[in-house]
Amino acid sequence: MPEVFIERSLSSVLVRAVSEFPAVVLSGPRQSGKTTLLQHLFGGRYRYVSLDPPDVRAAATEDPRGFLAMHEPPVIFDEIQNAPGLLPYIKERIDADRSRAGQYLLTGSQNLLLGEQVNESLAGRAAILRLLPLSRRELAGEPLSPLPWEFGGEQSDRRPQESAELWGGLLRGGYPELACQPNRDVSMWQASYTQTYLERDVRAIRQVGDLNQYQSFLKTVAARSGQLLNLSDVARDLGVAVNTAKAWLSVLEATYQVVVVRPYFANVGKRLVKTPKVYFSDSGTLCHLVGLKDPGHAAAGPMGGAILETAVLSEIVKTLTHRGEVPQVYFWRTSAGAEVDFVVVSADGLVPIEVKQSATPRPRMASAIAAFRQDMAGACLPGYVIHTGHNRLPLGDHTTAIPFAAL
Repeated sequence: MPEVFIERSLSSVLVRAVSEFPAVVLSGPRQSGKTTLLQHLFGGRYRYVSLDPPDVRAAATEDPRGFLAMHEPPVIFDEIQNAPGLLPYIKERIDADRSRAGQYLLTGSQNLLLGEQVNESLAGRAAILRLLPLSRRELAGEPLSPLPWEFGGEQSDRRPQESAELWGGLLRGGYPELACQPNRDVSMWQASYTQTYLERDVRAIRQVGDLNQYQSFLKTVAARSGQLLNLSDVARDLGVAVNTAKAWLSVLEATYQVVVVRPYFANVGKRLVKTPKVYFSDSGTLCHLVGLKDPGHAAAGPMGGAILETAVLSEIVKTLTHRGEVPQVYFWRTSAGAEVDFVVVSADGLVPIEVKQSATPRPRMASAIAAFRQDMAGACLPGYVIHTGHNRLPLGDHTTAIPFAAL
């Protein structure tokens, strides 16, 4: 059966970067579709070299100049973090022909080590882009559709989903292999992915010694998804030092498994909560780590709200990231308990978003957005309550309820 290619929002950004920079680094989590995208766009004129096989890796490490002479540009080097010693020699070759764009396309799945090495070796010579798992707009065949508050508040005509379809999609997540093969066993794939992630990505990073403890940390963070994350409590529960927990959280961020959402601060004269929240990048990964295998259980269980929030944040972050932008998403919470789930910083102002696991939006669901609007005065754009129902409704005070499918 031929491989299905799903058009990615990043394609046009990637093509432009290749036409302007001598090198392009495409990073992102394992299995997010980096190699497939590069081969789809450039496979006809670029040679492809995987740095995964041990013999290829050894050749690149032992004689980098000879290796690069054997693989003249234009060339794709896949999993460049396996041979970081190549980067200074790639810089050397780029500097010999600096005006030539699109010489080297590099992929990598470890932002922590890769970022340091690229910044040292290819500063000013490489565009750095990120590819995350599939967004819902990509899955729907609308990769370039705007977010609801953009370009005059254009409304999406994507049809609302029934509960079983919605929660089945959240349980499955956005990794291309699962999306393109609907008959794949989700639980088995996620278990294999987690094991590969631990063995391949995490083991290579210096902060992690005991993989079993790290896996326990992974599950502990998943259980606290969407909550204020007190690392002292997490460290005490696991019997590790707080600094170890902090380092492990950095590893989760650097390997694209979680998004750390920090509180939004403004000079409004009141004390705000300062502890961050943590969300998994993929709702399917979150469901797997907390042991959910059935859409009904996911919807009805105690993690339902966190899963839906994860999906909303993930869609916003993917949509902005795949345009080559750096998403600025925060939450807002006062010491008195008023809270807005997400605050998106856009070019025109602040967009407050509440996520409600309800099919029946009501005006009282917009009360936190009203409090936020009052504190932010003129900086605030109209807000949104995102729900699991079918209807788009005005909730008063410049706030609209929209179905999750319309995000």
